Amino acid sequence: MKIHRFIDNFDLSGKEVEITGEIAHQMAKVLKLEIGEQVELCDGKGANAQGKIKTLSKNSTIVEIEKIVKEPPAQKIVSLFCAVLKKENFELVVQKATECGVDKIIPIITTRTIKMGLNMERLQKISREACEQSHRSILPEVSEPMSFEESLELAKQNDVNIIFNADGENFAHSAIAKSAKQGIWIGPEGGWTPEEIQLAEKNNFKKISLGTNILRGETAAIVSTFLVKNM
Repeated sequence: MKIHRFIDNFDLSGKEVEITGEIAHQMAKVLKLEIGEQVELCDGKGANAQGKIKTLSKNSTIVEIEKIVKEPPAQKIVSLFCAVLKKENFELVVQKATECGVDKIIPIITTRTIKMGLNMERLQKISREACEQSHRSILPEVSEPMSFEESLELAKQNDVNIIFNADGENFAHSAIAKSAKQGIWIGPEGGWTPEEIQLAEKNNFKKISLGTNILRGETAAIVSTFLVKNM
């Protein structure tokens, strides 16, 4: 029997958790769960509680906690700095990068960025649902958009930063250290400008290619996240 899993900022410090709002409605009216049914609740920070439904309604559900399992801290933190893409494409990046294990997603505005508007609330929801689907216990941080120049300041917190570009060293042949904090930079549909590449290299970025094929921005973001997180 499938045990449904929910991620939110649950307070798991007590013996019971009261759930309200959208998740309570989802439990009662969408999934049609029943009293006594087992569920998993995750606080998005690594604590995963197993329990059973004690009371159930569309407005409020109480889950009795039976056991809590804490996920150990990640050995590698991967931050994805992705140029703002078209709405549906960037939403796909958030969903799939979350499934691939990304720790932070930072939208960036580059010289050739065309689309600017992002629905941050929707992106958070997409990330949360992808976490639930992929059985992750730690919810990635999805930041507000920032300029490329601002992102370079954040890059200083990483051990290694990689800017993906077609003329870079092939990823398959590159020697990237397995560092604790790594940043990935993916450009917009029109690509990076020469000035942006120069700025990145001036800040000791490694310029890497994903191969001979030219990938769309969302494809490059997903593939690079998986490769860097799992190498």
